Amino acid sequence: MNVFITGATGFVGKKLIEQLSRADHRLHCLVRKTSDVAHLEAAGARLIIGDVTDRESIRRGMQGCQWVLNLANLYSFWEPDKEIFARVNIEGTRNVMECAIEAGVAKVIHVSSCATYGCPKESPFTEESEPGAPLSEYARTKRIGDEVVEKLHKEQGLPVVILLPGPILGAGDPKATGQYVSNLINRKLPATMLENTAMTFVHVKDVAKAILKAAEKEGNIGEKYLLGKYRLSIREMNETVRDASGVSLPIMTLPDFLVMPTAELLTIMANLFKIPPFWGMSVDQIKTSQKGIHFDGAKAERELGLAYTSPYRALEDMVKEEMS
Repeated sequence: MNVFITGATGFVGKKLIEQLSRADHRLHCLVRKTSDVAHLEAAGARLIIGDVTDRESIRRGMQGCQWVLNLANLYSFWEPDKEIFARVNIEGTRNVMECAIEAGVAKVIHVSSCATYGCPKESPFTEESEPGAPLSEYARTKRIGDEVVEKLHKEQGLPVVILLPGPILGAGDPKATGQYVSNLINRKLPATMLENTAMTFVHVKDVAKAILKAAEKEGNIGEKYLLGKYRLSIREMNETVRDASGVSLPIMTLPDFLVMPTAELLTIMANLFKIPPFWGMSVDQIKTSQKGIHFDGAKAERELGLAYTSPYRALEDMVKEEMS
């Protein structure tokens, strides 16, 4: 199968390339000039220089492809230029989907996020739950991007399946969770916080497997799948990292009533100096963390045959990588 992939150099993308290579697919990857493409070259992938804001590069890449796997997105809780969220998560998504329709591909797998549901009234929520208000600019723009995808499916027959992973754990994570684990191990956090907050996590390898399974499955066009099963509190995460690394946790705990005021101050400083907030404590990050995430990802187990991996194993892998 000829497969066009966006986001192939990202955290999930690297694991997906391993899955696709083993399945002997022919890979066509959209990459930026600055991307590290060593793993793609090793997999024998065709590289198309461009990005999701450049329609012509997308069109070139999709020629002759049967599947489109859209992983590209801006996952961040703070950016100096907030408009970039919309350019990538909304307009970039629109570009990929409309080009897929033009190219007449057989199937599109669009990787979104459970964050698009915000904080629903229903807990645990499912694919059919009514979303609550988005908790971050990332979540807001991802939701609008998904609405674009769903509209193109209904009105123009876009053959799409939407995957909605929970917070992703695993070695090689350069984003919020990976940075948090790194900060714990390297004693860069002055205090723990929000330890009673819990989230439904998913292993990065399970997300990659789900993408391939969703693409291979027949009769699931138009379906959505939440990805995740095991729920961990921040306290349980901290204790797992401590036990796996042998590094003591911070002695101090920031009281809950001080967490948001601290994030507000650090976000003001970040916006002023155009640098990321200290310890990743942006307002959007804390709003998301305070609410937690509780959903039911059983549909992917039933329909895709996905077997979820323990998040404890993922955290242990992250610790091993950080300490190697």
